[in-house]
Order: sequence, then C-alpha cells, then structure tokens
Amino acid sequence: MKLKPSNQSTQVNWRVFLRTQPFHEFQIKLTSQNEDMEDESVSCILHVTYVEKYPDEAPIVEIRDPENLDDIDIQTLNDLIQQQIEENLGMAMVFTLISVVQEKLRDMAEDTKRKQEEEKEKKKKLAEELERKRFDGTRVTVENFLAWKAKFDLEIAEIKRAKYEMDLSNKKLTGKEMFLRDASMNESDVKFLQEEVDTIEVDESLFQDMDDLDLDDELLETED
Repeated sequence: MKLKPSNQSTQVNWRVFLRTQPFHEFQIKLTSQNEDMEDESVSCILHVTYVEKYPDEAPIVEIRDPENLDDIDIQTLNDLIQQQIEENLGMAMVFTLISVVQEKLRDMAEDTKRKQEEEKEKKKKLAEELERKRFDGTRVTVENFLAWKAKFDLEIAEIKRAKYEMDLSNKKLTGKEMFLRDASMNESDVKFLQEEVDTIEVDESLFQDMDDLDLDDELLETED
C-alpha cells in the first residue's frame, strides 16, 4: 500500500506491510526533501512492529537507513519516539509517532539549512573584513600618531649621530674641529705658556756688559 505524499515540506511514503502474522509489521520512509531544501534533505525509514497487547504495550519502533543524519540526530529521534510512546500508552499511537518524527525531520533540515547559511554569511563577513583592513590599514589617532612620531624622531637622531661619527672617522680633523670637539684644548695654550715660563732659565751674565753698549746711537741710526 502506498499513499500520495502530502504537500507539507516533509513527505511520507508508505511502502509495504512486511507481514501480518503473528503481528502486523510495516515500514515507512520519511523525508524532509522539497524544492527549496534539496541539499539539506534528511530521511529515514521508520520500522514498526506491533505487539500482542498493543496499544497497552508499546510497539517496537526502529529507525533504519538514515540519510544525512548523524548519531546525535538518530538519538534525538529515538528519545522523541520513546517520549511519545510513554505519553500515549493505552491509545493507538502509530500515526502520532509518524507525525512527530516527520515534524522533527523537517526541523532538522531547516536547522541544517540555517547553520549552512550562517556559516556562509560568517565567511562572507570575514572576507569583507579582511579586504577592508587590507585597504584601510591602521586607523590614525592622536595617541598612536604621537607614539609613532616620538619613535621616528629617535630613529632619525640615531641615524644622524651614526652618520656624523662615520664622517669624522673618514677625514682628518682640522685644528678648529679638534678644538671644538675637545673642550680641554681651550686651556692647553695657557698651560703650555705657564709651564714654559716656570721652566725658562735666564743667564744673567749675558746682560752684565750691556751698560757699555751705545744703544742710543744705534737706535738713532736705525731711525735715520
């Protein structure tokens, strides 16, 4: 027996009765696939076996051939089935079980689609942010500009100092440059003269006969 799929986003395909003795046993394929969610579709086969005292006893319900469902999804479906069995024990419940499972499959498919769209949007925003940073660079503020300026000035001063020292090492200094570089040379001439004055010895005997010289006559002749 096969029923026409419903117009809902989750389709129900009734396949076959597997047997009727000793108890009815059949399987149903449920799928969430529709035109809008083809890539996110999930499906499974719901295998149902009645028991002797059904509905006072729970039927045996198994999930088989899951598609795009992981272990967590399957456990979620099994927990949902067990919850519905406990809530409907004593009443015909197979149709209820089918309904809640197909609704859950629809929710899972929509959740999968939502996660994929969120991930796609996240990647898009990340790419846009990286592209914006590539063109914007670092935004200039007063604080980071002053920090950069101080560092730049130090680097320039160091470069100038290194260049000056290199220039000095590559040429012979003039007396003026040596004088300007070494402040101790300001007093060198004075010290030299003082040391010379202190150490000069005068031979007084050289001047003993100077009274006999006619210096005035010589000076006059020179002036003439």
